[in-house]
Amino acid sequence: MKKITLMLAVALISVSCLAQKSNVNKAKNLSSALENPDFDAARTAIRAALEDPSTKDLTNTWYVAGLIGYNEFQYYQVKRSMGTQVSDLQMSAPTSESYDYWLVADKMSQIPNAKGKVDASTRKQIVTRMLDYYRTQTLISYGFSFYENGDYKSAYREFMKHLNMPSLDMMQDPKSQQQMVKDTLYYTFLLYAGRFAYMAKMYPEAIEVFKQFRQKEVLDVANYNDALTAHEFLYQSYIDQKDTANAEASLKQSIEVYPKEAWFLHNLINIYFTSGRKQDAVDYLSEAIERDPQRADYYTKRGDLKLNDGQYDEALVDYEKAASLNANLADAQAGIGRVYYNKAVLKGDEANSLNINDEVNYKRIKKEEAELYYKSMPYLEQAHKLAPDDRNVALLLKGLYFRFRETDSQILDKYNALNEELDK
Repeated sequence: MKKITLMLAVALISVSCLAQKSNVNKAKNLSSALENPDFDAARTAIRAALEDPSTKDLTNTWYVAGLIGYNEFQYYQVKRSMGTQVSDLQMSAPTSESYDYWLVADKMSQIPNAKGKVDASTRKQIVTRMLDYYRTQTLISYGFSFYENGDYKSAYREFMKHLNMPSLDMMQDPKSQQQMVKDTLYYTFLLYAGRFAYMAKMYPEAIEVFKQFRQKEVLDVANYNDALTAHEFLYQSYIDQKDTANAEASLKQSIEVYPKEAWFLHNLINIYFTSGRKQDAVDYLSEAIERDPQRADYYTKRGDLKLNDGQYDEALVDYEKAASLNANLADAQAGIGRVYYNKAVLKGDEANSLNINDEVNYKRIKKEEAELYYKSMPYLEQAHKLAPDDRNVALLLKGLYFRFRETDSQILDKYNALNEELDK
């Protein structure tokens, strides 16, 4: 009786296996039909085989599952070539599905059989079709469709499928590698992937992408602006993760790569300043000046730090050096003007602190105050001329004109003109 039961069980398994293998063939035929292929029916058939114990661990089951999407991709390619309207989404969505199935199929194909051999034929077929996906950039198109709908996480996922293809085990054959050169466009796509991860608040993933733009071999190929943007996003990703230590380190590395891009230096100084490390900021700028003594903006930034710390004479030296290197640097002109303006404010405070009966010293100090305000004026006017959109300089200049408008007709005219400009 037990023998009969066992035989029936074996028979049932065999029947099930045959039925599921039939489903695999059915799925292949339905999706490969030259006329009226039925991709939905093919997916229904293969789904049963993927779930059945008798066929779910067979390489061919997963290969055919991926082949359905590839056949659909080719079908729409032909339709488009014949003038039929086909959306990018119709062509690209099936490729993403088949990509996932083929990763599993390839992994299975490389498991040695009883004779110690792997399934090289299946791998070869998968590689040939994957190269089609890479060349036509269908996964990139699919990623953009998610981006347009605000699904940044999925956009990142699809971009990374495309970008990771050259690194897949199955694609390491030299002939395949020759068809997947990491050119400038590749790194433009990589930047997009990082930005999508950042927009999805997937900061660890974004950081891993942006860090690749530190590598010399990447910088040698990537578009300058793409690489620069990646460095900016790397810093911002660390900031959003509240990882100040790595944010600081990334800025220092970026300054080494892009010494002429002031954005990185300004943010580094801001980290020092907001964390109360003013001396670190001054020391770093001093080192930067030693490395590149012709950088006017370095002197201006160090002057700003000294000005904020009340070191007016030291700040003036830096601003004047910056102005001598670049007479058209608005920040240098504004810095000189602010030094004299702040010194005038101190004179005013000194005068107000005198004994009410000390009229002689009061008049002397008030005269010195007025002279300092007048001395600041041409520098602030030049800064406003060079950077008319800098509202802080414009408002400081307006206050200066307001102070003397009733005693100086020329300044009254300037005050009215600046008021009209600010109103616009």
